[in-house]
Amino acid sequence: MAGYKDLLVYKKAFELAMDIFEISKRFPKEETYSLTDQIRRSSRSVCANFAEAFRRRKYPSYFISKLTDSDTENTETEVWLDFSLACKYITDNEHNKLSFQKQEVGKLLGDIIKNPEKYR
Repeated sequence: MAGYKDLLVYKKAFELAMDIFEISKRFPKEETYSLTDQIRRSSRSVCANFAEAFRRRKYPSYFISKLTDSDTENTETEVWLDFSLACKYITDNEHNKLSFQKQEVGKLLGDIIKNPEKYR
């Protein structure tokens, strides 16, 4: 079986986290320890939790639990994207693109959660 870095969900989650990192460089200085930090952390946690889940995939309960944590972080990222748009730190187009990426990651995670046996 391929490593977690070879899986589409990880690649897409990593790409999303990096896109968020690049865009968030433009956020105002006063957001450094709030919105900027939160959106970067949650998007990166999707990857970290997925990697942790994958390493423990032979333990079904733990695998599903960590995948759920990854999916939860992905949803948290959506909230921070909405705040970024509402504060006018990102454009509608950027929000739409990043939200689409987030949805793709969520669907891929959801598929693994529903079919964990394919990854053991």
